[in-house]
Amino acid sequence: MPELPEVETTRRGILPHVAGARIERVVVRESRLRWPVPVGLSEVLSGQRIRTVDRRAKYLLFRTDAGSLLLHLGMSGSLQVVPSPVPPPARHDHVDLLLGSGACLRYTDPRRFGSLHWLPRDAPPHPLLAHLGPEPLDPAFSGDLLFRRSRGRRSAVKSFVMDGRIVVGVGNIYASEALFLAGINPMRAAGRIGLARYRRLAQAIRQVLDAAIAAGGTTLRDFVGVGGQPGYFSQQLRVYGRTDAPCPSCATPIRQRVIGQRASYYCPACQR
Repeated sequence: MPELPEVETTRRGILPHVAGARIERVVVRESRLRWPVPVGLSEVLSGQRIRTVDRRAKYLLFRTDAGSLLLHLGMSGSLQVVPSPVPPPARHDHVDLLLGSGACLRYTDPRRFGSLHWLPRDAPPHPLLAHLGPEPLDPAFSGDLLFRRSRGRRSAVKSFVMDGRIVVGVGNIYASEALFLAGINPMRAAGRIGLARYRRLAQAIRQVLDAAIAAGGTTLRDFVGVGGQPGYFSQQLRVYGRTDAPCPSCATPIRQRVIGQRASYYCPACQR
Protein backbone atom coordinates (compact mmCIF):
# COMPACT_ATOMS: atom_id res chain seq x y z
CA MET A 1 0.00 0.00 0.00
CA PRO A 2 1.38 3.44 -0.86
CA GLU A 3 2.58 5.13 2.33
CA LEU A 4 3.58 8.72 3.08
CA PRO A 5 6.68 8.81 0.81
CA GLU A 6 4.78 7.37 -2.13
CA VAL A 7 1.86 9.76 -1.67
CA GLU A 8 4.20 12.74 -1.25
CA THR A 9 6.09 11.66 -4.39
CA THR A 10 2.77 11.58 -6.24
CA ARG A 11 1.80 15.02 -4.91
CA ARG A 12 5.06 16.59 -6.00
CA GLY A 13 4.80 14.93 -9.40
CA ILE A 14 1.32 16.17 -10.26
CA LEU A 15 1.46 19.61 -8.61
CA PRO A 16 3.23 21.49 -11.44
CA HIS A 17 0.70 20.13 -13.92
CA VAL A 18 -2.53 20.77 -12.02
CA ALA A 19 -1.95 23.82 -9.79
CA GLY A 20 -3.98 26.65 -11.27
CA ALA A 21 -5.66 24.37 -13.81
CA ARG A 22 -9.40 24.57 -14.43
CA ILE A 23 -11.37 21.31 -14.23
CA GLU A 24 -13.55 21.15 -17.33
CA ARG A 25 -15.19 17.82 -16.60
CA VAL A 26 -14.96 14.76 -14.36
CA VAL A 27 -15.52 11.36 -15.94
CA VAL A 28 -16.32 8.52 -13.52
CA ARG A 29 -16.23 5.18 -15.32
CA GLU A 30 -16.24 3.04 -12.18
CA SER A 31 -17.78 4.39 -8.98
CA ARG A 32 -17.40 1.19 -6.96
CA LEU A 33 -14.19 1.95 -5.12
CA ARG A 34 -13.63 1.29 -1.41
CA TRP A 35 -16.49 3.71 -0.87
CA PRO A 36 -18.74 4.79 -3.76
CA VAL A 37 -17.57 7.87 -5.64
CA PRO A 38 -19.94 10.72 -4.63
CA VAL A 39 -22.91 11.13 -6.93
CA GLY A 40 -22.73 14.48 -8.69
CA LEU A 41 -18.96 14.86 -8.30
CA SER A 42 -18.65 16.08 -11.88
CA GLU A 43 -21.29 18.77 -11.34
CA VAL A 44 -19.56 20.00 -8.18
CA LEU A 45 -16.01 20.07 -9.63
CA SER A 46 -16.65 21.15 -13.21
CA GLY A 47 -15.54 24.75 -13.66
CA GLN A 48 -13.50 24.78 -10.45
CA ARG A 49 -9.83 25.72 -10.47
CA ILE A 50 -7.31 23.60 -8.55
CA ARG A 51 -5.53 26.07 -6.29
CA THR A 52 -3.01 23.58 -4.92
CA VAL A 53 -2.61 19.94 -3.85
CA ASP A 54 -1.91 19.19 -0.20
CA ARG A 55 -1.16 15.95 1.58
CA ARG A 56 -2.47 14.84 4.97
CA ALA A 57 -1.08 11.48 6.07
CA LYS A 58 -1.74 9.19 3.07
CA TYR A 59 -4.48 11.38 1.59
CA LEU A 60 -4.23 13.96 -1.20
CA LEU A 61 -6.40 17.07 -1.06
CA PHE A 62 -7.12 18.94 -4.26
CA ARG A 63 -8.06 22.43 -3.05
CA THR A 64 -10.64 24.50 -4.93
CA ASP A 65 -12.66 27.56 -3.93
CA ALA A 66 -15.74 25.37 -3.42
CA GLY A 67 -14.02 22.71 -1.31
CA SER A 68 -11.54 19.87 -1.57
CA LEU A 69 -11.40 16.55 -3.36
CA LEU A 70 -9.97 14.00 -0.92
CA LEU A 71 -8.24 11.06 -2.61
CA HIS A 72 -6.67 7.91 -1.21
CA LEU A 73 -4.61 5.65 -3.49
CA GLY A 74 -5.61 2.45 -1.71
CA MET A 75 -3.42 -0.60 -2.25
CA SER A 76 -2.71 -0.26 -5.96
CA GLY A 77 -3.91 3.15 -7.04
CA SER A 78 -1.88 5.70 -8.99
CA LEU A 79 -2.33 9.09 -10.63
CA GLN A 80 -0.91 10.04 -14.00
CA VAL A 81 -0.97 13.29 -15.93
CA VAL A 82 -1.96 12.29 -19.45
CA PRO A 83 -1.15 14.94 -22.09
CA SER A 84 -3.47 15.93 -24.92
CA PRO A 85 -4.68 14.20 -27.01
CA VAL A 86 -5.87 11.95 -24.20
CA PRO A 87 -5.76 8.27 -25.20
CA PRO A 88 -8.72 5.96 -24.56
CA PRO A 89 -8.85 4.59 -21.00
CA ALA A 90 -7.49 1.18 -20.13
CA ARG A 91 -9.40 -1.38 -18.08
CA HIS A 92 -8.50 -0.01 -14.64
CA ASP A 93 -8.60 3.73 -15.46
CA HIS A 94 -11.61 4.60 -13.31
CA VAL A 95 -11.71 8.40 -13.00
CA ASP A 96 -10.50 11.26 -15.23
CA LEU A 97 -10.24 14.94 -14.35
CA LEU A 98 -10.22 16.69 -17.73
CA LEU A 99 -8.30 19.96 -17.46
CA GLY A 100 -8.57 23.20 -19.37
CA SER A 101 -5.10 22.64 -20.83
CA GLY A 102 -6.38 19.58 -22.67
CA ALA A 103 -4.47 17.25 -20.35
CA CYS A 104 -6.10 14.73 -18.05
CA LEU A 105 -5.41 13.67 -14.49
CA ARG A 106 -6.21 9.96 -14.57
CA TYR A 107 -6.82 7.75 -11.53
CA THR A 108 -5.98 4.08 -12.06
CA ASP A 109 -6.71 1.40 -9.46
CA PRO A 110 -6.68 -2.32 -10.37
CA ARG A 111 -7.89 -3.44 -6.93
CA ARG A 112 -10.38 -0.59 -6.49
CA PHE A 113 -9.40 -0.14 -2.83
CA GLY A 114 -8.79 3.60 -3.13
CA SER A 115 -11.41 6.27 -2.58
CA LEU A 116 -12.56 9.76 -3.56
CA HIS A 117 -14.56 12.06 -1.28
CA TRP A 118 -15.88 15.60 -1.59
CA LEU A 119 -15.29 18.03 1.30
CA PRO A 120 -17.33 21.24 0.99
CA ARG A 121 -15.41 24.37 1.89
CA ASP A 122 -16.99 25.02 5.32
CA ALA A 123 -17.62 21.40 6.29
CA PRO A 124 -16.25 20.00 9.57
CA PRO A 125 -13.16 17.76 9.38
CA HIS A 126 -13.82 14.59 7.43
CA PRO A 127 -14.02 11.45 9.63
CA LEU A 128 -11.00 10.02 7.80
CA LEU A 129 -8.90 13.02 8.87
CA ALA A 130 -10.43 14.05 12.18
CA HIS A 131 -8.36 11.93 14.55
CA LEU A 132 -4.98 11.85 12.82
CA GLY A 133 -1.77 12.59 14.70
CA PRO A 134 0.95 15.05 13.65
CA GLU A 135 2.90 14.81 10.43
CA PRO A 136 6.33 13.23 11.06
CA LEU A 137 8.10 15.85 8.94
CA ASP A 138 6.47 18.81 10.74
CA PRO A 139 8.03 20.64 13.70
CA ALA A 140 5.12 19.50 15.92
CA PHE A 141 6.49 15.95 15.80
CA SER A 142 9.30 15.12 18.21
CA GLY A 143 10.79 12.43 20.40
CA ASP A 144 9.34 14.26 23.39
CA LEU A 145 5.84 13.81 21.93
CA LEU A 146 6.45 10.09 21.39
CA PHE A 147 7.75 9.75 24.93
CA ARG A 148 4.70 11.47 26.47
CA ARG A 149 2.19 9.46 24.48
CA SER A 150 3.95 6.16 25.13
CA ARG A 151 3.71 6.26 28.92
CA GLY A 152 1.87 3.27 30.29
CA ARG A 153 1.56 1.55 26.92
CA ARG A 154 2.34 -2.14 26.75
CA SER A 155 2.02 -2.52 22.98
CA ALA A 156 5.12 -3.08 20.87
CA VAL A 157 6.89 0.12 19.90
CA LYS A 158 6.55 -0.77 16.21
CA SER A 159 2.76 -0.92 16.52
CA PHE A 160 2.88 2.31 18.53
CA VAL A 161 4.66 4.36 15.85
CA MET A 162 2.44 2.87 13.14
CA ASP A 163 -0.68 4.13 14.94
CA GLY A 164 -1.95 7.09 12.90
CA ARG A 165 -3.40 8.67 16.04
CA ILE A 166 0.15 8.96 17.41
CA VAL A 167 1.93 10.03 14.23
CA VAL A 168 0.80 9.62 10.63
CA GLY A 169 2.53 8.00 7.72
CA VAL A 170 5.00 5.65 9.43
CA GLY A 171 4.07 2.52 7.50
CA ASN A 172 5.38 -0.99 7.93
CA ILE A 173 8.51 -0.61 5.81
CA TYR A 174 9.50 2.73 7.29
CA ALA A 175 8.82 1.69 10.89
CA SER A 176 11.19 -1.28 10.52
CA GLU A 177 13.87 0.88 8.93
CA ALA A 178 13.58 3.71 11.48
CA LEU A 179 13.69 1.36 14.47
CA PHE A 180 16.85 -0.19 13.05
CA LEU A 181 18.51 3.21 12.69
CA ALA A 182 17.50 4.10 16.25
CA GLY A 183 18.75 0.76 17.62
CA ILE A 184 15.39 -0.15 19.16
CA ASN A 185 13.96 -3.67 19.14
CA PRO A 186 10.52 -3.46 17.46
CA MET A 187 9.01 -5.83 20.03
CA ARG A 188 9.97 -3.72 23.06
CA ALA A 189 6.99 -2.27 24.93
CA ALA A 190 6.45 1.37 23.96
CA GLY A 191 6.11 2.42 27.60
CA ARG A 192 9.51 0.98 28.51
CA ILE A 193 11.55 3.20 26.19
CA GLY A 194 13.18 6.34 27.55
CA LEU A 195 13.17 9.90 26.30
CA ALA A 196 16.68 9.84 24.79
CA ARG A 197 15.84 6.78 22.70
CA TYR A 198 12.57 8.31 21.52
CA ARG A 199 14.46 11.39 20.42
CA ARG A 200 16.74 9.16 18.34
CA LEU A 201 13.70 7.38 16.95
CA ALA A 202 11.99 10.62 15.89
CA GLN A 203 15.18 11.68 14.12
CA ALA A 204 15.42 8.26 12.44
CA ILE A 205 11.80 8.44 11.26
CA ARG A 206 12.49 11.80 9.60
CA GLN A 207 15.72 10.51 8.08
CA VAL A 208 14.09 7.42 6.60
CA LEU A 209 11.06 9.28 5.24
CA ASP A 210 13.19 12.05 3.72
CA ALA A 211 15.40 9.47 2.01
CA ALA A 212 12.39 7.54 0.72
CA ILE A 213 10.80 10.69 -0.73
CA ALA A 214 14.09 11.62 -2.41
CA ALA A 215 14.19 8.13 -3.96
CA GLY A 216 10.63 8.39 -5.25
CA GLY A 217 9.15 6.02 -2.65
CA THR A 218 9.39 2.25 -2.41
CA THR A 219 8.10 -0.15 -5.05
CA LEU A 220 7.70 -3.72 -3.84
CA ARG A 221 4.79 -4.67 -6.07
CA ASP A 222 2.34 -2.10 -7.43
CA PHE A 223 3.43 1.46 -6.78
CA VAL A 224 4.47 3.68 -9.68
CA GLY A 225 5.01 7.42 -9.73
CA VAL A 226 3.24 9.99 -11.87
CA GLY A 227 5.46 9.20 -14.86
CA GLY A 228 4.98 5.44 -14.44
CA GLN A 229 8.40 4.94 -12.85
CA PRO A 230 8.92 2.76 -9.75
CA GLY A 231 10.20 4.02 -6.40
CA TYR A 232 13.86 3.24 -5.79
CA PHE A 233 14.06 3.34 -1.98
CA SER A 234 13.86 -0.48 -2.03
CA GLN A 235 17.53 -0.41 -3.01
CA GLN A 236 18.37 1.33 0.28
CA LEU A 237 16.47 -0.96 2.66
CA ARG A 238 18.69 -2.10 5.53
CA VAL A 239 16.44 -4.68 7.22
CA TYR A 240 12.99 -4.79 5.64
CA GLY A 241 12.49 -7.96 3.59
CA ARG A 242 16.07 -9.15 4.30
CA THR A 243 15.43 -12.18 6.50
CA ASP A 244 18.68 -14.08 7.20
CA ALA A 245 20.76 -11.54 5.27
CA PRO A 246 23.68 -10.05 7.22
CA CYS A 247 23.00 -6.89 9.19
CA PRO A 248 24.69 -3.96 7.39
CA SER A 249 26.22 -2.88 10.71
CA CYS A 250 27.34 -6.09 12.43
CA ALA A 251 26.69 -8.98 9.97
CA THR A 252 24.29 -10.76 12.37
CA PRO A 253 21.49 -12.42 10.37
CA ILE A 254 18.35 -10.28 10.14
CA ARG A 255 15.32 -11.83 11.83
CA GLN A 256 11.65 -11.63 11.00
CA ARG A 257 8.75 -11.58 13.47
CA VAL A 258 5.06 -10.85 13.07
CA ILE A 259 4.03 -7.83 15.15
CA GLY A 260 0.46 -6.62 14.96
CA GLN A 261 -0.15 -8.98 12.01
CA ARG A 262 2.62 -7.29 10.02
CA ALA A 263 5.98 -8.75 9.05
CA SER A 264 8.73 -7.00 11.01
CA TYR A 265 12.47 -7.15 10.44
CA TYR A 266 15.27 -6.36 12.87
CA CYS A 267 18.82 -7.13 13.95
CA PRO A 268 18.86 -8.96 17.31
CA ALA A 269 22.36 -7.67 18.05
CA CYS A 270 22.00 -3.98 17.14
CA GLN A 271 18.42 -3.42 18.32
CA ARG A 272 17.72 -3.63 22.06
